[in-house]
Amino acid sequence: MSAALRYAATATGLMLAACTLALCLSTHLVSNAMMLLVDRSNFIPEQSSILFFEPYVISDGSSNDWQYGKDLRYYYHFTYQADAQYLYTAQKNACRNFDRADIRTWCNVQRGAPRTTIGEKD
Repeated sequence: MSAALRYAATATGLMLAACTLALCLSTHLVSNAMMLLVDRSNFIPEQSSILFFEPYVISDGSSNDWQYGKDLRYYYHFTYQADAQYLYTAQKNACRNFDRADIRTWCNVQRGAPRTTIGEKD
């Protein structure tokens, strides 16, 4: 292999590593992946993504379920109910006395889709 090809391969590899590192450091990818691997009852809301979902209140109990989370557009509240696993509302809202960590202060709340098991069809 010529020196130019080795240099190009090394530069490409370094660029790929730098981009991967930047993605991991600038998003919640690693923490969310760990959350999903460690506790199988956790999930990322359908409206969100593994890159941008950020839990900000975690259960104090034996499970490490998130109770409240957010992403770039919504706040989420985990309900522990089968018919609506979570509720969500827009971050840009006109709720009076809004507290992102108190579902009782939320307005224009929407129900999240129930979680399905792998292989189950809606």
